[in-house]
Amino acid sequence: MWKVQLFKLNFDDAEPNAVEEVVRSGWITMGEKTKEFESQFAELLGSDAKVAAVSNGTAALHMALLALGVGPGDEVIIPSLTFVADINTVLLVGAKPVLADCTSFDDWNMDPADIEGKITPRTKAVMIVHYAGYPCNMDAIMDVCKRHGIKLVEDCAHAPGAKYKGRAVGTFGDIGCFSFFTNKNLSVGEGGAVSTTSVELDQEMRYLRSHGMTTLTLDRHKGRAISYDVVRPGLNYRIDEMRAALGIVQLAKLPGAHLSRERIVKRYIEGFKDIDGLMIPFVSHSGIEPVYHIFPTLLPAGMDRLKVIEVLKREGVQSSIHYPEFQEFTAFRGGKLEATPIAQEIAKRELTLPLYPTMTDEEVNIVIAAFRLALQEGR
Repeated sequence: MWKVQLFKLNFDDAEPNAVEEVVRSGWITMGEKTKEFESQFAELLGSDAKVAAVSNGTAALHMALLALGVGPGDEVIIPSLTFVADINTVLLVGAKPVLADCTSFDDWNMDPADIEGKITPRTKAVMIVHYAGYPCNMDAIMDVCKRHGIKLVEDCAHAPGAKYKGRAVGTFGDIGCFSFFTNKNLSVGEGGAVSTTSVELDQEMRYLRSHGMTTLTLDRHKGRAISYDVVRPGLNYRIDEMRAALGIVQLAKLPGAHLSRERIVKRYIEGFKDIDGLMIPFVSHSGIEPVYHIFPTLLPAGMDRLKVIEVLKREGVQSSIHYPEFQEFTAFRGGKLEATPIAQEIAKRELTLPLYPTMTDEEVNIVIAAFRLALQEGR
């Protein structure tokens, strides 16, 4: 159906071979491959990061909030422009989500000034998102959190390996949360991780990941333990060995994939630079090393987005929206969510174009030509 899909897996023979090795080993639940993946991912982050692999990115967010003691009566400031997992996990621990706006139409990450303006005596934590793989203004956000004594959760679902002033995201806040969903830069199907530099928080999240148990099934299988204690209520948010093995292969490909994504993004920017009214965020940012998870655009004001999507589809190019506004979802209507004018305007005009590291020059050319045509017909 598509000449150019929104996303394609960066897989070759290495991934199925890694999975086959695990299956033939006779041990498929969380074990030695998971430990290896966690160790390698911690090396990617640096800064003495401690990493626990989990079942998915939403599990990581849920665990982070539980580990930080967020619960009923608390407020958590979250981005207005983000995936629904952020607001869902806040609500599921019984806290109140408070929406903060984007910084500008050029910087779609959370506005540090708006974060500070939303703080109340009930604010327990701030949850930031490094949108599209572009790091937030961490100096300003960390300053706000430190001055107000507020915990910081980094949602790094878009940004494994991204850096702010030379330091990897996921190591600034109290806890970093990663997603390895199919369309992410590091793809294992379902999977995620939590990171922290705190020994205490690392142990707490490992308890939360596996029923609050003091030893793992692998330890008993290997004869390293006979029984176990349960030291706190926990969940089953464990990853399995097949996905950990995929993660190891994908980690090795990540640096090259990031370079490919950067090259494609630069071609897009050059191909669209003369289009009146079209805006591409984060183009002028410095001091950061992004990882280009998606290619978001802000359509010209008054553009018929549905028409643009239809023309792209006709031309064989898949597109998407990142993200619809929370205020429009059935689950949150009447919930008195904060007005966030910039984010809500972006949500109405945003359109995401295909981006994946194996895109060919021909595919990039097809997207550029189709998008230019779609904008002409959508005016």
